[in-house]
Amino acid sequence: MEDSFLHKGLRKKLINEIRRKDLEDEAVLNAIERVPRHCFMDSSFVKFAYKDQAFPIGAGQTISQPYTVAFQTSLLQIKKRDKVLEIGTGSGYQAAVLIEMGANVFSIERHKELYLKAKATLSELNYHPHLFYGDGYLGLPTYGPFDKILITAAAPDVPNRLLEQMNTGGRLVVPIGKFGSQIMTLVEKTGENDYITSEHGYFVFVPMVKGKE
Repeated sequence: MEDSFLHKGLRKKLINEIRRKDLEDEAVLNAIERVPRHCFMDSSFVKFAYKDQAFPIGAGQTISQPYTVAFQTSLLQIKKRDKVLEIGTGSGYQAAVLIEMGANVFSIERHKELYLKAKATLSELNYHPHLFYGDGYLGLPTYGPFDKILITAAAPDVPNRLLEQMNTGGRLVVPIGKFGSQIMTLVEKTGENDYITSEHGYFVFVPMVKGKE
């Protein structure tokens, strides 16, 4: 997959646009600047790859707006070698950003076609997360606990099974709400059964669905 000087220049413009929206986490922005977003999109949308917008990727799903990716990732406060569980692999773009930040990524996708496509794309770009085809609501209990958990779809509430798979000191980020818009929510695990929850603005995501297809 070609990553030309044109693509790299467009990414720099995108980073400047995100920065103007008051997101100044340089570690996150640097990671996004290194990931060739156009490689994760269908050919019909490639010319829009560096617009700060979400676009369809098939199976009724989208590749998130870059600002949203940056915002969620910033809330996670990724450290090198963090063990991160991602619910909703989608195109694989968010997983690539997390890997660029030094995270050890475990990602679940419920749509078989997206799982297979993301697996091929990430491998071709030399990103190697641990990918699973399954139900995100169940998490990956045999691979946990995790330092960080990222849910990339709208949930009606925070799934308890995922909270149980967090390390103490861990952070979980999820958009909470029904159709229309959701509140970006951060859950910090401060003790064995103690959590602090904070809200961080409104976003729009596709719904999180149980089971797999």
